[in-house]
Amino acid sequence: MRKVTVSGKTVDDAIELGISKLDTTKEYVTINVLEEPQKGLFGILGGKPAIVEVSLKPDPIKEAIVFLRDTIDKMGISASVDKEEREEGLFLNITGVDIGVLIGKRGQTLDSLQYLVNLVANRQSSNYIRIYLDAEGYRDRRKEALEILASRLSNKALKTKREVRLEPMNAHERKIIHTALQNVKGISTYSDGVEPNRRIIVAPK
Repeated sequence: MRKVTVSGKTVDDAIELGISKLDTTKEYVTINVLEEPQKGLFGILGGKPAIVEVSLKPDPIKEAIVFLRDTIDKMGISASVDKEEREEGLFLNITGVDIGVLIGKRGQTLDSLQYLVNLVANRQSSNYIRIYLDAEGYRDRRKEALEILASRLSNKALKTKREVRLEPMNAHERKIIHTALQNVKGISTYSDGVEPNRRIIVAPK
């Protein structure tokens, strides 16, 4: 049931009844007053109740998951999507066969899917929702690889006393590098260039 048309002595009474029928709360509905209540003759005879249409707002997370599952199906990939709440935010974890196709080179396909999923989730949401996509633990493996890379290149910068330029990365991966090296003595990091070719420079102080 997505919407109901209800009546009540007052608009508020009708709204409460509609919310009860939809088994939800006021923040998750939109309200359209079709008819205001009217008093009858002498306030008694011929009065008319308020008539209100109460509709459930779309659930942005459900819409995002449906979109993702449909997209995966259209790509001809057999996979499932599970929702997980983490400290960083909401993760949608993809598991199945041929997952490498969904990840793409350096996670580019996964990043593109993540961008589209966030567009779908936020097109009707009043509060911005951040959704992360992961596939068979790729994000954690990539994070570990980037941290190892950051450590190796910081050592190189210290040893040679010269700046080291990394390959272009997206904002999320650049943040991992910055965070990994922020407390390394004698090293500073900064980003250079414009998207999509923005990269990190590891520099000796």
